Amino acid sequence: MTVFSPPLALASLSGAADAEWGRAGAPYAGAAFLGGIAICDRSRGAAREMVADRDRSEFLPPDPLAWIDEQLAALADARIAPAINVRSTRADRVAEAARVCADRGAALEINAHCRQAELCAVGCGERLLADTDRLCEFVAASADAGATTSVKVRAEVDGVDLVETARRVERAGADWFHVDAMDSESVIHEVARAADLSVIANNGVRDRATTNEYLDYGADAVSVGRPSDDPAVLRRVRRALRSHESVTTGTE
Repeated sequence: MTVFSPPLALASLSGAADAEWGRAGAPYAGAAFLGGIAICDRSRGAAREMVADRDRSEFLPPDPLAWIDEQLAALADARIAPAINVRSTRADRVAEAARVCADRGAALEINAHCRQAELCAVGCGERLLADTDRLCEFVAASADAGATTSVKVRAEVDGVDLVETARRVERAGADWFHVDAMDSESVIHEVARAADLSVIANNGVRDRATTNEYLDYGADAVSVGRPSDDPAVLRRVRRALRSHESVTTGTE
């Protein structure tokens, strides 16, 4: 299933993944997930706590929806598909952000991935992943607002069945399932078989071997996180994608 071309994404890095970062990766990647950005009062409060207590870098603009619009506008002429990774405790705020994304031709990604204690305490990130009913409510809010909708998740979360989660978010209207595989790379095969979603595989994507592993498991695309600002890594992954396509299509 085609996601974006080339099927390489830059994965969101809180406090670092902005339009400038996305533009820098445009020569190599097909999509850039900006953010994550907290868009409701409770998630913004959690982000402020992380900055104050642990000196983390977070996006905390006065108006997060205006920030989203400005960042997407700054990528309007870039050759990369933009998306925004959002943290929220409220479906109505997800819908508002999704409308901004839809107007800019961008995707919205619901963050059910972050495991920071401050975010989990207010019901964001990994805590949202464990509450499938709420997660599906957020997915439906984004899809109903007209945005291509991605869900960022993490493997190896106690009590979470990612296969069932994939099926349910698909029914709620999700388009992409962005999986941080942790140390369970084969989960990509399981979710790719279970639901008609575009699967983006994340975690440890650095070179031909890691790229091929995820593609062979059935991923439609891969994403690079921490080294997303390293052109050498992005070039290696891009070459691996081209090579894999040549082999699978017989055009080598």
